[in-house]
Amino acid sequence: MPSVCFCFEVHQPFRLRNYTFFDINQNHNYWDDEKNREILNKVADKCYIPANTVMLDLIRKFNGAFRISYSITGVLLDQLEMYRPDVLESFVALAKTGCVEFVNETYYHTLAFLFSQREFKDQVIRHRNRIRSLFGQTPRTFRNTEMIYNNDLARLVEAMGYRMVLTEGADQILGWRSPNFVYQPAGGVKLKCLLKNYRLSDDIAFRFSNHQWDEFPLTSEKFAGWVHQASGSGEVINLFMDYETFGEHQWQETGIFEFLKALPERVLSRPDFRFQTPAEIEKSYGPVAQIDVPQFISWADVERDLTAWLGNHMQNDAIRTLFGLEKEVRKTKDPVLIDTWRRLQTSDHFYYMCTKWFADGDVHKYFNPYESPYDGYINFMNVLADFTSLLNEKGRKLEKAGERKKEKK
Repeated sequence: MPSVCFCFEVHQPFRLRNYTFFDINQNHNYWDDEKNREILNKVADKCYIPANTVMLDLIRKFNGAFRISYSITGVLLDQLEMYRPDVLESFVALAKTGCVEFVNETYYHTLAFLFSQREFKDQVIRHRNRIRSLFGQTPRTFRNTEMIYNNDLARLVEAMGYRMVLTEGADQILGWRSPNFVYQPAGGVKLKCLLKNYRLSDDIAFRFSNHQWDEFPLTSEKFAGWVHQASGSGEVINLFMDYETFGEHQWQETGIFEFLKALPERVLSRPDFRFQTPAEIEKSYGPVAQIDVPQFISWADVERDLTAWLGNHMQNDAIRTLFGLEKEVRKTKDPVLIDTWRRLQTSDHFYYMCTKWFADGDVHKYFNPYESPYDGYINFMNVLADFTSLLNEKGRKLEKAGERKKEKK
């Protein structure tokens, strides 16, 4: 019995304000609060509220047969709490249906696994605790930032107690095999792996409103027909995409919400098909084979690798400088400094510095608040220079406090 698995990434970063060289050591406010509130309100009104309403209606309409999952970042949860508690409540309402799984990831949506396993674990645990407190679930499924994954990540995730991990069904790891099965990470014992069917996912996320696409317009009947083709040649159809697909990337005028409302009925018109969450799939299917991923993959761009965030010298300089501060940041035990350092880790800051061109470059430019990747790098490094100065000042104060304690003894 084939299962359709929807998992939506829901994320907005804390964006940096325009921070110039002359602000260094003069102004320690790094965040563009007005812009963050403005963008969140826009996306909430165009996507989160209407999409959550549709999802809740579908769950009720099909008496729980329609089931979905979300990976909501901690930085978005923080912003919803600050600016849009109504959106947060709408996610809580979805959680109460028992038909929605909330997937674990890094709290700040970072590349921490690549640079610090300690930091990675801290963020994952913090996110897990936040999911538990808000939605009453203890996550069993893990999805790393931007679906970044390799064998080492799988081993660590398994050691942390997760039973399912999500990643990209990249051609370079699948070869002739299909993403429409459950796999086991190389060397894994209990952990299972779900791979995104990127062709079907991207038909909705990227091609839905493309009039030049030879399959335009995409109807629910047509898409359900493609899903049904997996019968007999697959067990799971994993549709992973940004939640902002609905109403933000694909505007309401494109008919995306009507498509979403009609799709479950078309899929369930075949009684041998069902919707399941990743945790439910973990219980329902065994792995058909091991999947070996020695090199990192992700769901970004044509290459599906790390080059969206670590593809040039600017990106590497910025992120390595940032993580090079970890020891000093932790020494301070200052929650504000630690939170600032972690907000600066959010992958979007490095995505904005990407210099790719052609099709991928167009995608990068769409999401980039800067005039150029170079402006993004300069702005980030100005902030980092001031943050480093603050860190050094805090370190000197801690040293003096330690010396005074010794003198008193």
